Amino acid sequence: MRVVVRESIASPDDHRATTCERAVLFSELGNEIADRGWARFPAYEPEERRRLVDVAHRLTARWAVQVFVEAEDECALRLFLAGHGGGGAVSPAPQASSSAVSRNGLPRSSAPKSST
Repeated sequence: MRVVVRESIASPDDHRATTCERAVLFSELGNEIADRGWARFPAYEPEERRRLVDVAHRLTARWAVQVFVEAEDECALRLFLAGHGGGGAVSPAPQASSSAVSRNGLPRSSAPKSST
């Protein structure tokens, strides 16, 4: 008997599930960050960490306000706005001006203050 090893092939259902999962993360974490200025989420595997960094990129683009990412420990990441995070933050995208904050729906109380 011959054993055939097949490569793992992603099905359309896998892609839909991943897309749905990313949309839920974007919505839920976005709401939490807008309310509190930060959100913590478990990330045990490198792919989970990449997914959360992608969410931070997308939120930054959507709000035109920098969303930072920081590892809290080996099992969780923290996404936060300026003034709501810790020291060794890694910024996933360039900081945009805060002039578009109200237009994009992020509460002004959670937005970083402009230096101008």
